[in-house]
Order: sequence, then structure tokens, then C-alpha cells
Amino acid sequence: MTDQTYCDRLVQDTPFLTGQGRLSEQQVDRIILQLNRYYPQILTNKEAEKFRNPKASLRVRLCDLLSHLQQRGEQHCQEFYRALYIHAQPLHSCLPSRYTLQNSEYTELDWGSESYELSDRGPMSFLAGLGLAAGLALLLYCCPPDPKVLPGTRRILGFSPVIIDRHVSRYLLAFLADDLGGF
Repeated sequence: MTDQTYCDRLVQDTPFLTGQGRLSEQQVDRIILQLNRYYPQILTNKEAEKFRNPKASLRVRLCDLLSHLQQRGEQHCQEFYRALYIHAQPLHSCLPSRYTLQNSEYTELDWGSESYELSDRGPMSFLAGLGLAAGLALLLYCCPPDPKVLPGTRRILGFSPVIIDRHVSRYLLAFLADDLGGF
């Protein structure tokens, strides 16, 4: 993990949060009220009234609130993020600091630069081998040594070459040629 504190994150997120149309007046008021009313009380009543003053523009009030929280310390910034998550969850998930944290977590999980491949022939080779193994398993399962057990299975296998590639279908038809006479 990174050593980025909530205060550092708030510094990074301030331009994003104060952007035009990011937070509505109601959301900012709810965040301020939560910071004022809930435990631990982050804002005093006087501070909450100052930041909820309708005479000042929303952007100015929000900038003042964020700078005030940064000056007060880590716990205050953490409580702001908690309030932001509760009252503006879609905006909280789009914060620039969250993208920075997510990207740094992925870069720390570097498993090495070497590649572990089973084959250098690619996925189509794997799928062809898997298909061949599944086809052989189907032949062994559907064609028991006793013809009285499943009498119609050889007929079903006779139609399967229509779906399978022509190279494989030649081998299937050669295998089934002797029993298709009573079709």
C-alpha cells in the first residue's frame, strides 16, 4: 500500500471536488451537518454555520471547508471522506486519489516480467487439442464394446462430422463406416 494520508488525498482531490457541478448545495450541507452532528464532532456549531452560509458561493464555502479540514489534521480529513462516501457515493468513487491508490496497488503486485505459457502456438492450438480430447472421450463413452447397450449412439456420431472440421470428420467416418450399413 502507499503511504498517502487522508490529508494528502484531500489536497489531491480539492480541484476535482471544487469543480463546477461536482457537488450540489444539498450534498455539501449534508456533509457539513454530518461533520457537525455525528461523533466525533469535527466541526463546531459556529464553524458549521460559517460553512453553510448561503450568502457565500458554494465553491468558496467548499474551498474554505476543505482547507479548514486539512489544517485540522488526519482524523478530520478521514471523517470528511466518510461523509462524502455516505452522501455522494458516485462522486466518491470517481475521485482522482482513488484512481491513484488503485493503480499503485496494481503496480505493487508485480509477479515478474517472465511469461508462463504452456505452449507458444497460441489459444487456437489449445482449443484444437481440447476439442480432440473431448471428441475422443465422446467416442469412448458413446461406443461401448457391447452394441446392445446404446444402439443409437453410432447413428448420432454419424451426423457429428457435419459440425466438425473435414480433417477430423474423415477419421470419424472411417471409424463408423462399418456400422452405418444398417442405418
